Amino acid sequence: MTTDDTDDGGGDQAFRRTPPAPGRWAEMTYGGALSFLRRPYSRDAAAADVVVAGMPYDGATTFRPGARLGPRAIRAASASLAELAAFPFGFDPFDTLSVIDWGDCFLDPHHPGSIPGAIADHARHVLATGAKLLTLGGDHFVTWPLLKAHAERHGPLALVQFDAHADVWEDDGGRFDHGTMMLRALREGLVDPARSVQVGVRTHGASDYGVDVLTAPWLRRNGPEAALDVIRRRVRDAPAYVSFDIDCLDPAFAPGTGTPVAGGPSSAEALALVRGLVDLNIKGMDVMEVSPPYDHAEVTALAAATVAHDLLCVLARQSGAEGRSPGRL
Repeated sequence: MTTDDTDDGGGDQAFRRTPPAPGRWAEMTYGGALSFLRRPYSRDAAAADVVVAGMPYDGATTFRPGARLGPRAIRAASASLAELAAFPFGFDPFDTLSVIDWGDCFLDPHHPGSIPGAIADHARHVLATGAKLLTLGGDHFVTWPLLKAHAERHGPLALVQFDAHADVWEDDGGRFDHGTMMLRALREGLVDPARSVQVGVRTHGASDYGVDVLTAPWLRRNGPEAALDVIRRRVRDAPAYVSFDIDCLDPAFAPGTGTPVAGGPSSAEALALVRGLVDLNIKGMDVMEVSPPYDHAEVTALAAATVAHDLLCVLARQSGAEGRSPGRL
């Protein structure tokens, strides 16, 4: 870790650092301006490899609200991950990737019909610069307009969805529902079911719609490596979108979410899966459904921040970052 050349030696790089400068400065974990992983706030996506943006929306929830507060909580929880070289990768991803925090996409809650278009337009703007987008939600409905923008640029996507729910309940094409939007994405051709995988599902659905569903009991019996083998064979070199609903985790590891379901993977199992995605052609990513009002000791926000952090590390590894961690991995 390096420091800047100002009088006080560091701190507040969220607004004082000019991208695309590599690395990071020293910060007080308990103080300073909060951005995701202390990345500089900027709207210059053309200068970035990856843009992190918040989508503070939870108007499509079916049970607990509060995911509109998720981006803020994930940013706060990420502070502890911004201090050291990334574990278990053993490198600083920001020596390889230029990452900015866009802040939150502005969404007008008083005109809910405008929200899907605003999200899609935001994603289109970022993707047009050549940067990749990592979105912090927000409820999972947000993923539908994100998929729309990504598919416009890359064609039908291989979806890798980590979730307790398949989100393919019947959709009428117009409803705001975080449990139906994946069926809408499939019907609209945004997602290629033959290349897609859902991991951790533990709620009943009438059909898999051609997607390979790795249920939570299957994952527990076979383990993360077997799941990664399925994902690699299924996705291959297709343009991939990774969507991580934090309720994929068992509520013991992620109580702060809108629709918790018992019987899910641990955070360790989920992180092993995320870290194994390095062979995929990842075009977009999101982490959704953190609801801070139902969290305890920020464990859900920390899990979400770590998933997002490790997704960036996967991209850094793909870009040539090399590192080493001591001990047996």
